Amino acid sequence: MNAALADVKVLDLSSLYAGPLIATMLGDFGAEVVKVEHPRGDDARRWGQAKDGVPLWWKVLSRNKRLIALDLNDEGDRQVVRRLADWADVVVENFRPGRLEKWGLGYEELSRTNPGLILVRVTGFGQTGPRSSEPGFGTLAEAYSGFAAITGMPDGPPTLPAFGLADGIAGTTGTAAVLTALHWRNGAGNGQGQVVDLSLYEPLFGILGPQVIEYDQLGILQKRQGNRSPRTAPRNAYETADGRWVALSAGTQQIANRVFTAIGQPELADDPRFSSAVARREHSDEINDIVAEWIGARPLDEVLAAFSAAEAPLAPVLEADQIVTDPHYVQRGSVITVTDPDLGEVTMQSPPARLSATPGEVRWTGRTDVGADAGSVYADILGLTPEEARKP
Repeated sequence: MNAALADVKVLDLSSLYAGPLIATMLGDFGAEVVKVEHPRGDDARRWGQAKDGVPLWWKVLSRNKRLIALDLNDEGDRQVVRRLADWADVVVENFRPGRLEKWGLGYEELSRTNPGLILVRVTGFGQTGPRSSEPGFGTLAEAYSGFAAITGMPDGPPTLPAFGLADGIAGTTGTAAVLTALHWRNGAGNGQGQVVDLSLYEPLFGILGPQVIEYDQLGILQKRQGNRSPRTAPRNAYETADGRWVALSAGTQQIANRVFTAIGQPELADDPRFSSAVARREHSDEINDIVAEWIGARPLDEVLAAFSAAEAPLAPVLEADQIVTDPHYVQRGSVITVTDPDLGEVTMQSPPARLSATPGEVRWTGRTDVGADAGSVYADILGLTPEEARKP
């Protein structure tokens, strides 16, 4: 395989989700990743379900990584980290601000011997500001970013996602930041590294749409609307006659007109209530009811066929059991089956971006044993015994 990032070396000091996800994404495209976990095992090992004592999410999150167990409270183990940081292009960490400095592992210290180093610092609220020293997790970021306030039913509470949304968005943002820093270092930066200050709340806040500028200019506060949208109609999840669900969003007038054709009422395109984006928003209850009634009277297959014939965008709401057998997922390789030494074969998400010349690849799943690759890390990367690597 042509690995786009085969020349990139990553030291992953982070735990749980956002920081490790950055290293996972880089590893998927060929970066050599060394994952440092505490000797008790990374907390991600205890996140979610296990099978026969084998942590399942760990298999995905720590794929393509070599594992070594080090206690950063121990000076000898910190010396091993310093040696690995000299080897690395990128170090990812998610300790509270100031913790690395207390250990003598801050950017000033690490960059003294490796000036090209890129240090990614993932925290709940960033390295600066009045909340910077507070503990931060994805749930807090989902609340603090404004996401929870606009999510949920109008008469219900703010709604939090059932998965690590803030961590996932921060992980993808952090990956882009690493690639940006590498590009600059290897070009105009003349070999100079830098620090990436990545909070959990800002990447999610950044993709929440125009609500800030709308408040600034119009004084409008976006409220919870369930699956509806304040900016377009129809937009909702609709139940079919056989108890399945579909989702659609008519983001433009052309798409709305196709929806009208799909439900057998093309004349609605000329109805003044629905003939423009502004009119559709003003009459969103009426258009929603029309679409809901039509879909609710028909089984899923008939609904999908009608919308496909009209080239009107619509998708079924899928769960994991449907995803792993869905023909489109399977044909594109969105889900892949990987051989695992503990579980035989496991199914997981593939690297999400498709690069024609340098595709991503899962070379191995996350190792179950804590520090499973310590031997190869000391021998192949550092060229030292553990005792030698611990000496100043």
